[in-house]
Amino acid sequence: MATISDVAALAGVSTATVSRALNGKSTVDPTLAERVARAVAELGYTPNGLARSLRRRETAVLALIISDVENPFFTAIARGVEDTAQAAGFSVMLCNSDENTAKERRYVEVAAQERLAGVIMSPTTAESDVRPLLAHGTPIVTVDRRLEAADCDAVLVDSRVAARDAVRHLVDRGYERIACVAGPPGITTADDRLDGYRDGLRDAGRKLSTRLVRRCEFRETGGYEAAKQLLTRADPPDALLVSSSTMAIGVLQAMAELGLTSGRDVGIVSFDDAPWTTLISPTLTVVAQPAHSMGQLAARLLLDRIGGSGSPAATTTTMAAQLIVRGSSTR
Repeated sequence: MATISDVAALAGVSTATVSRALNGKSTVDPTLAERVARAVAELGYTPNGLARSLRRRETAVLALIISDVENPFFTAIARGVEDTAQAAGFSVMLCNSDENTAKERRYVEVAAQERLAGVIMSPTTAESDVRPLLAHGTPIVTVDRRLEAADCDAVLVDSRVAARDAVRHLVDRGYERIACVAGPPGITTADDRLDGYRDGLRDAGRKLSTRLVRRCEFRETGGYEAAKQLLTRADPPDALLVSSSTMAIGVLQAMAELGLTSGRDVGIVSFDDAPWTTLISPTLTVVAQPAHSMGQLAARLLLDRIGGSGSPAATTTTMAAQLIVRGSSTR
């Protein structure tokens, strides 16, 4: 592959002159510029778009805006983003929105004002306000959640299918009253997982009941309160689909207080294969998402956008989750 030094040698000029000519600087003599152009064509030299884009910006920093830095799922995404960004010479600024639209908006404004090279975000809602980034022409890639407010690349997991398959698994294991601890309305992954829960029940010929659904924050406290409400009913569920591992911690706390054991008394399937899920007894059946790979792909897509080599149209990549069956869903 030809280098800028090869072009300079063939054209009989310095590499600095080649660089100025390729960037359209008016200080380059037209005769020299023509020699550079002929050398580029003869050698088939392709300028490094990423490097040229970097020179036009003030900083080689990406922003990663996630909803909960304590959630192992987002921690794994962050690691995937950083691994890929560091290899390309970029640093990553980690921003924790706490599912708060005002806090998220402040981070978006900072990223735009500081002329960061690009932003990867897990938007708080599908309508999250990213106008400051669009106004500055800052590339955006979303991860885990969709963003309707902007036409940008997205890296997602098919949460709806994964939730449906989890419910089918519980049905196959003989559980009769399957409830769902779902995330807040308006968050695309929360809505998708609830839809998948309903799909699974329909496929099994089961009736849908709003009394077996609790929507709450993606936090331990949300899972705890939802489980307490469901499991202290006169007709409690015998199985739960839980929408995140942080919620699952709260669910298990509530079950311990009530003297209930997963698998034996209540079947449990939770999204996300957090490190602790194999350290409890019985071990937790999970829907494992490829979080690290999602972060890596999101970073590669963003770097392509920064370098000008991305797809002409915005892309959506949907990855598959994996159901890992363990003791908590086994009677």
